[in-house]
Amino acid sequence: MSNQLRRIAVIGGSRIPFCRSNSIYSEKTNLDMLSATIQGLADRFDLNGKQLDEVIAGAVTTHAKDWNLAREALLSTRLSPLTPGITLQQACGTSLQAAMMIGAKIACGQIECGIAAGTDTTSDPPISFGRKFSQRLVKMGAARTGKQRLRAFKGFGPGELKPVFPANGEPRTGLSMGGHCERMAREWKITREDQDRLAMESHVKAAKAFDEGLFDDLVTPWGGVSRDNNIKADSNMEKLASLRTVFSKRDDATLTAGNSTPLTDGAAAVLLASEDWAKANNLPVQAYITASRTSAVDFVNDEGLLMAPTVAVSEMLQSAGLTLQDFDFYEIHEAFAAQVLCTLAAWESEDYCRDRLGLDAPMGSIDRTRMNIHGSSLAVGHPFAATGARIVGNLAQILENAGSGRGLISICTAGGMGVAAIMERE
Repeated sequence: MSNQLRRIAVIGGSRIPFCRSNSIYSEKTNLDMLSATIQGLADRFDLNGKQLDEVIAGAVTTHAKDWNLAREALLSTRLSPLTPGITLQQACGTSLQAAMMIGAKIACGQIECGIAAGTDTTSDPPISFGRKFSQRLVKMGAARTGKQRLRAFKGFGPGELKPVFPANGEPRTGLSMGGHCERMAREWKITREDQDRLAMESHVKAAKAFDEGLFDDLVTPWGGVSRDNNIKADSNMEKLASLRTVFSKRDDATLTAGNSTPLTDGAAAVLLASEDWAKANNLPVQAYITASRTSAVDFVNDEGLLMAPTVAVSEMLQSAGLTLQDFDFYEIHEAFAAQVLCTLAAWESEDYCRDRLGLDAPMGSIDRTRMNIHGSSLAVGHPFAATGARIVGNLAQILENAGSGRGLISICTAGGMGVAAIMERE
């Protein structure tokens, strides 16, 4: 262990193309995608056969068989089997949280290197039975006689065989994430037009980045596809305006399939290390993680479900001695266009910054031309646990291409949480 904190180096990232659920990866599993992504990272940075200190990865939508997902995935690659694997889950913040945990261990000298990763698929959902029938099966399994087995099914009704699909809603409220975001959009007076415009810009920027080869090092072709299949290069305001709203039947509803992220399958990973390890392995450093923060809001009692990033970023900036304007790039996860716009509006609000964030003045506005310059989740998609690693790898590449600069990461998650980080390159 070191008595002095060390810098957390981001060597770089790799991911497979993100694809709309029930499309190209419809027959793939989380294990398939995570293994392919970690292998892509190993190939990019010549890690085959090497023992790393840790791989921390996870998924949000998982089967019971995936209880050891990170370890099983790395054992399916050409990394040394002596590398430990830790499975983690923090909703959409999973892989950014994994990077933060690895980074903390690097900073204090506990480890030298690690991979943070995430994967998700809604094409392979864990479909189960209700609790009543499941308990019958448990009792049948524990039975020792035929009579006991029959007794386990006493009173059985065919309705118990109705499958249970993963719930698309918050357990505490029963409301979907989109439903919560509709409430936020009304509270902050976010218009449908502004949401559609942000979505269109995301698609246009992502398509341009792919065409210019800016994702060549980050995206490893896999499964017969070489680029994200949700990107619509011809996205325009007329097409977006024609879409119906999907999360509310109210006349003033504004969220559509076009200005919300689609259900997406995919995986992403990023390699972190100490400067000494990077130098010993002849790996240039793209950027450094210099600060991070996780926060939460009381969404059960009417705070906006997806407003926690406003808190995480505020607390992180106060700790780092920075302002919201001290950044060259902003990577704000686009769960919904409305969520991004609510976040920006909150930072500009004197009342919100005073009453909720405890600040003397508004955090202020950002230069929108610096935000999500290569598009974000509305365009490329959002495999829940993979988004954090995608953004870290993307921002590291942006900072390397720029030569120097500072970038802000903001990610909202289910459960009313927000995860934020700062990355820099000198």
